Amino acid sequence: MEQAMTKDGFLMYLLSDDGNVFDKAHRQVYQDMTRPLSHYFVSSSHNTYLMEDQLTGPSSTEAYIRALTKGCRCVELDCWDGANSEPVIYHGYTLTSKILFCDVIKAIKNYAFKTSPYPVILSLENHCSLEQQKMMAHHMQTILQDMLLLAPVDSNKSLPSPEQLKGKVLVKGKKLSAETEDVSDEDEAAEMEDESVKIEVESKKTSDKLKLAKELSDTVVYCRSVHFEGFDGPNPRPANEMSSFSEGKALKLAQESGTSFIHHNTKQLSRIYPAGWRTDSSNYNPVDMWNVGCQIVALNFQTKGTEMDIYQGRFQENGFSGYVLKPDFLQEQNSRFNPKSITEGPWRTRKKLQVKVISGQQLPKVNKGKNSIVDPRVIVEIYGVQRDNDKKQTRVIDNNGFNPYWNETFEFEVDVPKLALVRFMVEDFDTSTKNDFIGQFTAPFTSLKQGYRHIHLLTKNGDPYPSATLFVRISILDA
Repeated sequence: MEQAMTKDGFLMYLLSDDGNVFDKAHRQVYQDMTRPLSHYFVSSSHNTYLMEDQLTGPSSTEAYIRALTKGCRCVELDCWDGANSEPVIYHGYTLTSKILFCDVIKAIKNYAFKTSPYPVILSLENHCSLEQQKMMAHHMQTILQDMLLLAPVDSNKSLPSPEQLKGKVLVKGKKLSAETEDVSDEDEAAEMEDESVKIEVESKKTSDKLKLAKELSDTVVYCRSVHFEGFDGPNPRPANEMSSFSEGKALKLAQESGTSFIHHNTKQLSRIYPAGWRTDSSNYNPVDMWNVGCQIVALNFQTKGTEMDIYQGRFQENGFSGYVLKPDFLQEQNSRFNPKSITEGPWRTRKKLQVKVISGQQLPKVNKGKNSIVDPRVIVEIYGVQRDNDKKQTRVIDNNGFNPYWNETFEFEVDVPKLALVRFMVEDFDTSTKNDFIGQFTAPFTSLKQGYRHIHLLTKNGDPYPSATLFVRISILDA
C-alpha cells in the first residue's frame, strides 16, 4: 500500500510547527551575534519594578522576573536612599511602594540568563547619597560576582558584541571623568506631568549636581550615560557613551533629522523612554524608533496592548534572545536611508503581500459577562515605515466562535519589508459597547511563511491559547 496521510494526520501536520505561519528557523538564534552592540535592537523595559501605574501602584521583584522571562535584556532601576543604609527602588516622588535594591539584584542574578544567554543591561537612575551608592556597588559585586562586567573585553574602539558579552551583566550609568566628582542628575520623574510630582521635583531641585561614588562609577564600562549634545559634534564620541531620550524628543529627531539619527545609532546606543504624561503606564509605538536605528526602546512591559504585541512580535525572532540584528541599511555609517521619504536604495525591496483569511478555530469568549456567542472579525495590520502602515478587516460573523468562515483576501504593498511587522488580530464585535479583544499574533514580515498556514493566537498577556487559531493563505510576490 502506498504511504498516505490520514485526514487526522494531515490536520496534525497543518497545526504543527511545520504548518505555522511563523518560520520555525527563526525560533533559534540564526543571526550573526558578533557585531557591535549598537547594531542590534535590544528588548528593553521602562521602570521595570512597577506592576501597574506610575503613581500609586506596587513595586515588586516579581516585575523584574516577568520582564526577564519575556526576553527583556535591559531593565531599569530607580535607586533612592532607604532605611538602615540599604538603597531602595521605587518611582521617586510618587506613592509607588519600595523594594530593596539588593533583592532586585538577587532576582536579576537568578533570572537574567534563563531565557537568553546574551548580556543584560542594568539602567541605573541614581538618586542615592555617596554612602548608599557604595552599598549599591557592593551589592552588585557580591551578589552578581563574575556575572558583573568590570573591565573591557578587548581593546577595540567599537562596542563589543552580544557574543563576547554572553552571561554578563552591564551597568548603564554616570561615570566620573578625571576633572570632576560631580555629575548631572538624570531624572525622568522631572518630566512627569502629575501636579504633586512636579511640586516634589521642584522642592528637591536645589542642585542638578550629584556626587558620584568612585565605587559605583567603576561598575560602568560600556554604557556611560551622557547628555545628548546634538549630532554634529566636531569629534566622534567614544562608542561607550550613550544618551537617553524621551519619546517626544526622539520622535522630533526622527522627523527632522532621521538620517543623522541613523548614523548616530550605528556607533552609539540610544535609549528611548515613555513621555512623562504616561502616568497610566501606557506605551508609545516602538516601530518609529526602530526605523531610525534606536536600540534600547524601553516600554512598560506590565501594560498589555498593541504596542507590547508589536514589541514581542519583533523579538519573537532570533530565538527570543532579546537581540535582533538591525537591517544592513541601519548599520552602515554612511547610509542614505530615511524612513520618512523612501527613495530607491537597498532598503526598497517592494513586495506584495496577499493574505487570504479563510477560517477560525475555537475562538474563546473573552467577556464572560455577556451571554451571547462570539461575533468574530479579523483585522490584519502592517506596522513599518510610514508609507507601509496599513490595516484591513473582514466582515463580522454572527454567533460563531467555534469555526467561523470568512474566505476574504487582502492585498498589501510593502516597500521596506525588513522593517515591517504583520499583526493578525481577532475581536468580538459588539454593536452597543467597545469590541472585545480575543487574541492576536504579530510577526516580522521576514519571518512569515507562505502557503496555507495556521496562526496560533496569543492572549492579551502574550501567552498562547491552547487551541485558538486562524487558518490563512499567505503569498508574497515581488511588486
